Amino acid sequence: MLVMACVCTAVFAQQPQAPAPGQPAPAPPIAGGQVAPSSPGRSTNLGADPNGNPLRLALKTGHVSNYDEAKVGAYTLPDPLKMSDGKPVSDAKAWAKRRAEIMNLYETQIYGRTPANTPKVSWQVAETDPKARDGAAVRKKVVGTVGTNPDAQKITVMVTTPANATKAVPVILLVNFGGGPPPPPGTTTRGPGFNPHGDPPVAAEILARGWGYATVGYGDIQPDRANTAGEAVMAMVGTKSVSPDEWGTIGVWSWGVSRIIDYLETDRAVDAKRVALFGHSRLGKTVLWASAKDERIAATFSSCSGEMGAALARRDWGETVDDMAQNFPWQFAPALQQWAGRWNDMPVDAHMLIALSAPRPVFITGGTTDQWADPVGMFKAAVAAGPVYRLLGKNDLGTTELPALDTPLTKGDLGYHYHTGGHTATPADWKAFLEFLGKYFV
Repeated sequence: MLVMACVCTAVFAQQPQAPAPGQPAPAPPIAGGQVAPSSPGRSTNLGADPNGNPLRLALKTGHVSNYDEAKVGAYTLPDPLKMSDGKPVSDAKAWAKRRAEIMNLYETQIYGRTPANTPKVSWQVAETDPKARDGAAVRKKVVGTVGTNPDAQKITVMVTTPANATKAVPVILLVNFGGGPPPPPGTTTRGPGFNPHGDPPVAAEILARGWGYATVGYGDIQPDRANTAGEAVMAMVGTKSVSPDEWGTIGVWSWGVSRIIDYLETDRAVDAKRVALFGHSRLGKTVLWASAKDERIAATFSSCSGEMGAALARRDWGETVDDMAQNFPWQFAPALQQWAGRWNDMPVDAHMLIALSAPRPVFITGGTTDQWADPVGMFKAAVAAGPVYRLLGKNDLGTTELPALDTPLTKGDLGYHYHTGGHTATPADWKAFLEFLGKYFV
């Protein structure tokens, strides 16, 4: 897992006003009293504040990362329980209509629509190890061929189940970094260098509970880099012209998750009605969107997903919409660009993304030294999703007060853990998630 070295103490970071149209952004102060270069090609990385929190410049708006609660500013969240025409949502039937509205907003404004002509994925068990993990497990290598060309793109999934299982078992599907072809020279990716099929840190406990786990490298589904539209699934779908609701890579990765669940529904060793989903960082965003799109997903663990994931976009802390639009445009629909500098005008926010999984359980984590991902903002989003869960007869977090560090909230249908540490899914996160999940996978 990628770890960012930063400290949680909140400090002042200046936030310049947005420049006039057509004018360059002002050169803001940075740590140490220096000034960012003012030339058009200036760096967006301003180093870190005195506490180690990353400072980034958004060129379009001139915004600089903030870590001071006094500078967060006032905001009003859109109401997930109010229809677009202002009518209140008072029961499950009305929520189904409101949910469709919110889904449409995310498809048209944030992640993009799934094209109608996505390729078929054909699955085959390539290898089986009946004595994996010193005889404690059976491990299968399953390969999906994307499209009709047998030599085309492959998605590899490793499925590990208890060796002593006498019936189909629940499975946790981990969407991991890694996988995919090597990147072209001069490009960066999270593919090679990451082990997409490493066991989770609680693998022994998962198996001891009578559950299994599966792993996939997200690069097998779609590369994670700019100009990826000419590669993999995006290339197979193609497009004559880019529309505002064209899907980004988060949409493609989410689509790939659903194709893996298609396979799991055919695996007699797997109870496909009890498949949980795990993703970290940008893949924490991915699993939230995948759960919203695919109601076969029984539970979701979104680790350190941050901006455009579980963190409130309207809350000015750490990474912002401006940063995402500037630095990772390929992950989102082109329409996201219009919301840079206009966070309060967005028709959705993170609490609504979380609520799209209701009434199914969602577990969210963040770290003290990962303030870039705004762990407090993720907690606040989970709180704000609570009314939807309550409407559907489920339990919210059980509190509106940020819990003490390293004290997981696992009793409700929404869960949260604020761990001591950085941008990673810690063993303590995993143990808390298993406790949370144990209420459902019995």
